[in-house]
Amino acid sequence: MHFFPPLIFFTRSVFYIISRICISLLQVLSYRQLAAVKVSPLIEKVSDHKDLKKLLRTRSNVLVLYTKSATSGDSKFKLLSDVAQVVKGQGTIAWVNCGDSEGRKLCKKVKVDPSSKSGGYAKCLLSLSRAPSRQSMVAFLKDPTGAPLWEENPEAKDIVHVETEKDFRKLLKREERPILMMLYAPWCGVCKRMQPVFQQAATETKGKFVLAGMNVHPAEFDGLKQEYNVKGYPTFCYFEKGKFRHHYENYGGTAKDITDWMKNPQPPQPKVPEVQWSETDSPVFHLTDDSFDGFLAEHPSVLIMFYAPWCGHCKKMKPEYEEAAEYLKDTNVSTMSPGVLAAVDTTIHKAVGDRFKISGFPTVKYFEKGEEKFTLPHLRSKDKIIEYLQNPQAPPPPEQSWEDKPSGVSHLGMEDFREVLKKKKHALVMFYAPWCPHCKNAVPHFTTAADLFKEDRKIAYVAVDCTKGQNQELCKQESVEGYPTFNYYNYGKFAEKYNGDRGEAGFIGFMRSLRGRDQGKRKEEL
Repeated sequence: MHFFPPLIFFTRSVFYIISRICISLLQVLSYRQLAAVKVSPLIEKVSDHKDLKKLLRTRSNVLVLYTKSATSGDSKFKLLSDVAQVVKGQGTIAWVNCGDSEGRKLCKKVKVDPSSKSGGYAKCLLSLSRAPSRQSMVAFLKDPTGAPLWEENPEAKDIVHVETEKDFRKLLKREERPILMMLYAPWCGVCKRMQPVFQQAATETKGKFVLAGMNVHPAEFDGLKQEYNVKGYPTFCYFEKGKFRHHYENYGGTAKDITDWMKNPQPPQPKVPEVQWSETDSPVFHLTDDSFDGFLAEHPSVLIMFYAPWCGHCKKMKPEYEEAAEYLKDTNVSTMSPGVLAAVDTTIHKAVGDRFKISGFPTVKYFEKGEEKFTLPHLRSKDKIIEYLQNPQAPPPPEQSWEDKPSGVSHLGMEDFREVLKKKKHALVMFYAPWCPHCKNAVPHFTTAADLFKEDRKIAYVAVDCTKGQNQELCKQESVEGYPTFNYYNYGKFAEKYNGDRGEAGFIGFMRSLRGRDQGKRKEEL
């Protein structure tokens, strides 16, 4: 039996030992395998305790490999060199040789013994089961607290996990069996829901078909996505003898649906084109760029819904709007008309949309005697629409935005984000969208935490509205893929994602732990 060198992982100077019994990854790093390979300059050689402490103070994520001697290695050690290259700037890999005189003192100081079965500790402080792959180690160093990759899930053992485009082409070339390839993004909710189903189908069809998965979200796969018409995640591509045949589109399917389809793979049925709302028999008047002004001149009281055919909220409101229009039409016959309902598809009639600065859907506006009077975001139901037209008046004032409310939260944008953060030792940033329900729930708790620390000049609670102008580009740069996203920064440098509790206790506790660690460091230095 081989003894494996321990790896110790440090994040913000808190370390975890990952010993031989804790992680299968170490099986590729036996000290007897480290012989003839030159250590990459990106792997930092450390032999002094002060140097190690300095490394931990100045770097965010540090993974330290301890070996018994330097007379070791083969190509397996190249894995760490490859990983160090990819995570450069986001994580650091260091190496301590416990076999030389200086390294031996350091290993003794931190209580690590590579020749021991347990690495010198009575028990392992962190147990991880991460697969021995470059992709897995990179993911771990970039986000140590993040969920394991799909390929690390033991229940996904029958999925062929593809990492590179080269591997993708090689699989298509060599495999004779039919292949169903799931092209996905790690953050995609539908993908996560489909994974267990796909795994089960892979197990049930093992030997007959190949079910494979590939994360194609990184920009390096843009060409591949274009080649296979990937417009969203997941996209399922079916191949026979290396040639793409068609897509599989039953995203809500079960494992049985997938296995049955693989036995008789058929292309997706052509979708019946949706009839445009303006072409249906509707009581709503549908206006165009040309007819808009003339219609308003003929009707003194008009409520207009500006919409886009693809908009989900518009589709939800449409039947309510039609029922209200039908009711008003019947009422207009027997009594004096309170008004009429009209609609404009601003994806077609763009001049009208631009004229009234329509930026969201649906937007409902009231016009009186040809002039725009009010924008009415609260009108969505049949009863509210009818009630309003019977007594049109100014809507209640809009609720004050989070940014306009005084608080300890710093609201930043593209123009000042980096300048402000580089002056703060600890900054917790909330990237959000005003319409997002989870964001709204987090706002009061985040604000309370910010108010508690507002006198501390080294601490900042920051909010960035990702829907605003150039902030969209900022959020993209900071890898924001959903709302809310919480990132922790140290003097302007991204350190880690915050995945803790979104209540005030979580936000406050996180910052207190950072401040407590600072005090501990000062005592240590004294």
